Amino acid sequence: MLNIDKIKNGIVIDHIKAGLGIRIYNWLKLDKVPYTVAFVANAISSRSEKKDIIKIDNTISIDMDILGLIDPNITVNIIENEKVKEKIKLKLPKKVENILLCKNPRCICSTEKYMPHIFHIENPELCTYRCEYCDEIIHAGDFK
Repeated sequence: MLNIDKIKNGIVIDHIKAGLGIRIYNWLKLDKVPYTVAFVANAISSRSEKKDIIKIDNTISIDMDILGLIDPNITVNIIENEKVKEKIKLKLPKKVENILLCKNPRCICSTEKYMPHIFHIENPELCTYRCEYCDEIIHAGDFK
């Protein structure tokens, strides 16, 4: 049996779709931090067949919009004194700015580097977004 100690103060990113945890781990650059991080892949889950879990033994700032783009079913638990202080259920953000990049080479945000890349949710079931300027459709998983 795998045993991972409780964390005193930190963050638990739970219910990550199996296989996506490593993307979050790399995006947060958790391989370069001086504190303890536990990454569990393919854990048994009651909500789905398998899940990934990341336990971070430190409080850090995380962009919840990007986490929601990676997997909108993630739960983020904020831990204080070994207890869950706050439980955040993520979802796809309705609007994202400078996270997704427009793939249309003629779009103003592609040709004018000062223009922000702004996308609005197009289809939550398909996790697609629409560019505010040219209506290009992009999948949420294609973030920069």
